[in-house]
Amino acid sequence: TLYSRNIKNLFCAGRCHSATHSAMSATRVMGTTSIMGQVVGTAAAIAVANELSPRGVYEKKISDLKQQLMEDDCYLPWNARSVPELSLNAEISSTEGEAENLRNGIDRPIGEEDNGWQGKTGAAITYTFKSQAAVKSARIVFDSDLNRIDTATNHNAKNMRYRYDLGATKWCVPATMVKSFRIEAQKSDGTWDIVSKVENNYQRLVTVDLNIEAKAIRLIPESTWGAEQCHIFAFDVR
Repeated sequence: TLYSRNIKNLFCAGRCHSATHSAMSATRVMGTTSIMGQVVGTAAAIAVANELSPRGVYEKKISDLKQQLMEDDCYLPWNARSVPELSLNAEISSTEGEAENLRNGIDRPIGEEDNGWQGKTGAAITYTFKSQAAVKSARIVFDSDLNRIDTATNHNAKNMRYRYDLGATKWCVPATMVKSFRIEAQKSDGTWDIVSKVENNYQRLVTVDLNIEAKAIRLIPESTWGAEQCHIFAFDVR
């Protein structure tokens, strides 16, 4: 629906996409059309990099497009994000709660499945490698409370308040979001160093450049924006 059938190099994002009148009534809204822009921008980058037409991306690189979108935290129903080999081949553990969900490739709750990890501030989630490993970066997805209720209108706000009434409660960073955290690396002698520390975080998707050698990497959430428990959906290293 997002590329022209008769103009070879044309993508179409937003309300100009191809749909029946029934489908258009559901897809013409801002939340959907904004994601179309992200999809088309990502597909255009893949087209340029691989010297493909828009149709060629669909025919030859659709899997790559899906994976990049999920890596960028788009939700594609019935698809799972590919988890880096470094994460899959390591042992994952936590001082609190079950951490295996953090590498299942699904970065949000779906139905009755939470797909996340919960623990108190100060709890550690650790990847232990079979041998000293080169770690370029860490990717983390925190809980932005996608289904929170807007008390000003008493309904699911979808995190996009569209009106501000006089006297309405302030629309702030979700209480569930992790506000500060640190990443530590275990050196060859068994000691741990802090390799990254983030304060005042308000992003759901966070990528931290590391570029280190380590025997193990651990993530330690230090505070939230108000919630008693820390809630995390993904923690990858690569």
